[in-house]
Amino acid sequence: MFGFNFDKRILYIIIGILALRRIAAYSTQEGALLGLLLTIPGLLIAISFHEFAHAYAADKLGDDTPRRQGRLTLNPMAHLDPVGCFLLLFAGFGWGKPVMVNPNNYTRKTTLEKGDALVSIAGPLMNFFLAILFTIILCLTLMYTNTNINIIGSAMYISSSSEMTQIIIETIFYIISINIGLGVFNLLPLPPLDGSKVIRPLLPYNVKTWFAKNEIVFYIIFLVLWMTGIAGMIISPIISTLNTGLLNLGFSIFGI
Repeated sequence: MFGFNFDKRILYIIIGILALRRIAAYSTQEGALLGLLLTIPGLLIAISFHEFAHAYAADKLGDDTPRRQGRLTLNPMAHLDPVGCFLLLFAGFGWGKPVMVNPNNYTRKTTLEKGDALVSIAGPLMNFFLAILFTIILCLTLMYTNTNINIIGSAMYISSSSEMTQIIIETIFYIISINIGLGVFNLLPLPPLDGSKVIRPLLPYNVKTWFAKNEIVFYIIFLVLWMTGIAGMIISPIISTLNTGLLNLGFSIFGI
C-alpha cells in the first residue's frame, strides 16, 4: 500500500519525545523517582521470562534457532532491548529483543501458523503466570509481616512499621502490575505484537494476506493510538481491572 520503506529511526524519535514528556512528569511528582527505581526488578523479570517463554516454546516445537542464538536463558542481558526497556520505564510501553524463530524447523505435528501462534502466546501466558505467582508471594508477605494494604484503583496504600517491608511489598506490587500490563499489551491484535500471530490461524486467507501486505499500516496505527492516548484509554481499564481483580482474589483466598 505504501511505496516507501519505513525508517524505524522515525519511530524512535517520536516515542522518544513521549518518553521525555514522561520524564518531565516524573520530575515534578514527589516519590516518583523511588517508584521508578522499584519498577526495575519487575521490568527485568517480565521481559526476561516473556522472551524466554517464546524461546522455550519454539525449542519444544523443534526449532533450535533460539537455542543457537543464546535465547533459551533467563539472563536478562540476552533479552533486553535498550530502547524498548527505556520506553517501558518512561513511556509506559516497550518491548524486549524479539526471539527469532524459523517455523520451517517445527517437527511437532502442527501447521506453521499454529506453531507461530503457540510460540507467540507463550510470552503473554508467562506474564500472566508470573502475575499470579507474585500475587501469592505478596499475600504471604502481607500475612507474615502483619502489614495492611489498601488498593484503590491504581493506587496502593501500605501500613507497615518497617520501611524495608514497605519497599519489598511495593516492588512485588510493581512486578504484578508490569507483568499484567506486558501480557495485555502484547495480546493486542496489531503487528508486530504477539496478538497478531495468535489470531492469524483464525482469519480467512484473504484477510491474512492483506495483513501481511499492509503491516506498515499497523505500525502507523499503533503509533497514532499511543500518541493520541487512545491506546491508554483502551488498555488501562483492562489492566487496572485485571490487576485489582487478581489482588482482591488473592486477598480473599488468603483471608487478608
